Amino acid sequence: MNTLNSIGYPIYFNDTLSELVKFIEKGNYSRFFVLTDENTAKHCLPALREKIDHLDNFDIIEINAGEESKNIDFCVGVWKMLIDFSADRQSLLINLGGGVISDLGGFAASTYKRGIDFVNVPTTLLSQVDASVGGKTGIDMDNIKNIIGTFTQPKAVFIEHAFLQTLPSRQILSGLAEMLKHGLIADMAYWNSLKNSELKNPSADLIYRSVEIKNKVVIEDPHEKGIRKSLNFGHTIGHAVETYSLVNDENPLTHGEAIAIGMICEARLSNIKLGLTNAELTEINDVIGNLYPKYVIAESCYKELYSIMQKDKKNQSGKINCTLLTHIGQCRIDNICTEDELCESLRYYSTL
Repeated sequence: MNTLNSIGYPIYFNDTLSELVKFIEKGNYSRFFVLTDENTAKHCLPALREKIDHLDNFDIIEINAGEESKNIDFCVGVWKMLIDFSADRQSLLINLGGGVISDLGGFAASTYKRGIDFVNVPTTLLSQVDASVGGKTGIDMDNIKNIIGTFTQPKAVFIEHAFLQTLPSRQILSGLAEMLKHGLIADMAYWNSLKNSELKNPSADLIYRSVEIKNKVVIEDPHEKGIRKSLNFGHTIGHAVETYSLVNDENPLTHGEAIAIGMICEARLSNIKLGLTNAELTEINDVIGNLYPKYVIAESCYKELYSIMQKDKKNQSGKINCTLLTHIGQCRIDNICTEDELCESLRYYSTL
């Protein structure tokens, strides 16, 4: 596989930890810092330490794992650690972890002393195919996902396929939802490859293609003014379901599980509003339904879910805006959906 070039930075796929060491040494950084959580510190940091321990100008910053850490309080904690470790504007932050680490770390780096360099070393499938590429950084606030953030590009991304061996199957499936989304919005052949593959152990080639699809979109539209909105398919409803689950469930849905629900609901909206065929809708339902557990959404929750959707950052003039499918492999952005339509799609999901 080749290195991909993104918006002023490379995305490495081969022997990436060695490439990271070369990057650090060439960068002439005064100090560098590794941001991680307790899970990544246990399962992935040792492999990185084998490569960097001969360097003496770094420190480790560890936070709690999980979406609950992606908020301003933990961000302040990272800033304080950078201050305590005397990080200057010639410092580098290495985000070693999943999407929470890359989102939070990128935001902390992009704002510390008006911006220091950072790189992403994604350790989950979800972060490899989604959060680590594209320059979105962010934190949650008042249970609204990614409502505070910046568009700031990393200096490099290092995708190490071996890290996926440390993940439980549920986390693999979480990342797989974004890969399925890439096929649905942009590449029918890729969708077909995915549905005919061993999806619980996606190959490096499939991951590369997923990153390639996302990278092409973000290069064309780095600040989400147009076609980049295509990447939001499944996310208007999915983010609302994810937020609801985080607040109400003892064992909350993963991001991918929530997006899987969102994709089924928004495929139904596509069927109603844009003419996605019944056969395509059934195919999407079958592929996703066979991978992800059914989640019970009581009709009494619809008002609360709609209220969460109303706070979505993609909305226009107070109207809820969805990306929908015209066909498998093709999408259309900027579709305004009414409360009745959104609730009908949730009702449809519940009947499957």
